[in-house]
Amino acid sequence: MNQEAQFPASALPAAAPSRRTTLAYRALVLFSLIYFLRPEDFIPGMVYIPLGKIAGGIALAALIFGIRRKDRGKMPLEGKILLALLVQLMLTIPFAYWRGGAADTIINKFSKGVIIALLISLVVTKMSDLRKLLFIQAGSVTLVTIASLIVHHTQDGRLMGIQKGILENPNDLAINIAINFPLCMAFLFAAKGGLRKAMWAIGLIVLMYGVVATYSRSGMIAMMMTALICLWEFGVKGRRFMLLASTAILGVLAVGGLVASPKYMARMASLIRRPAAGSMEEGSMEAHGEGSLEARSQLLKESLSLMVHHPIFGIGPGNFPAITREWHVAHNTYTELGAEGGVPALALFLALLICSMRRIRSVRKLPGYAQDASIRLWTAGLWAGIAGYVAGALFASTEYNLFPYFMVGYICSLYEIARRPAEETGAGGTQLQNGNQEELGYGGSTERELAWTR
Repeated sequence: MNQEAQFPASALPAAAPSRRTTLAYRALVLFSLIYFLRPEDFIPGMVYIPLGKIAGGIALAALIFGIRRKDRGKMPLEGKILLALLVQLMLTIPFAYWRGGAADTIINKFSKGVIIALLISLVVTKMSDLRKLLFIQAGSVTLVTIASLIVHHTQDGRLMGIQKGILENPNDLAINIAINFPLCMAFLFAAKGGLRKAMWAIGLIVLMYGVVATYSRSGMIAMMMTALICLWEFGVKGRRFMLLASTAILGVLAVGGLVASPKYMARMASLIRRPAAGSMEEGSMEAHGEGSLEARSQLLKESLSLMVHHPIFGIGPGNFPAITREWHVAHNTYTELGAEGGVPALALFLALLICSMRRIRSVRKLPGYAQDASIRLWTAGLWAGIAGYVAGALFASTEYNLFPYFMVGYICSLYEIARRPAEETGAGGTQLQNGNQEELGYGGSTERELAWTR
């Protein structure tokens, strides 16, 4: 009788990942660090080194050569949609208003998002590996926010990021803070020891203040969405009554702070109404918000008009600012992508988001969700993050940035981890590497476990 007949398959140890797969994951970690931390902005001389392109090339090589076919996970539907979207955008180049700009946008921006999403979904098959990537992203955004508040470089009174990339613009900084807020909250609940919990708690407070300091309306809308979902997922369903009480206290303080800051209230109100004539001082925050509202309304109309007149191939990725002669983005991810890539590109992008949201919800029905409390924790965090992005994208142009595609990759990876038995993924069942069920707030009673099921 052989060993396989003596022992059940579930009792056998999981096969170790191949060396090539490990190298592919390390390339993914390196790319994440470079993308979110941007060391070239802080280390003298590194600005002359194209780290982004080097990291992108390494990630592409890892995707093509770094994973053996038998080690790859199955390509998710989201990956196929992304490849179809990439093909559609490439087809727009011959019809673009500015072909060189369209090709540059696709190759140097959007293609990296496709590579990263595919690499995460195919390589990351263990909860510990996914957690490391989430830590890099959440920790980097938190550190950048703290440093930005310390330096406090502003434009028209709005906080700007200290970096030169995606986190420099106040709107991009705010929406990144919003979608990473639930991930930081998940790390707070997963942390062991009072010091780590205190550090994450301070980070959450800094992130909330950072959104307010940017005066970003899109960021505030995304933050409100993620905060409501976090309150429901972590507080109500997770039976964390201290979180509910703390949220109520912070809510009262926040309302008091906003009331004490009429400039911020006026800027937020400009989303739905225009101030009375003569009520604004020239150069004030209110006047800036009024001008921004009028400009955005016009840009929205132009993006819709271009989408109607160029429905198949659009005007070319990255061409909207040039063709309108105003050199501003549309401040709406959906209409700008429809104008630049055509209606097919918009349909594929919407399908990508819908599939991702359905996938993260379906994780709750998988075996790993019932077995492992950490999977339940990150399911809630990623659900809040993707929902916040969908809301914030209505008021920001983010279609060629990488962070939404990181989220898509994370969700696909989490689904595969939850779908497989704990022995295969190294999830470790209900005992976690960074805290048991009681520490995460899920253990101790069947009633609490059932509260997390839909």
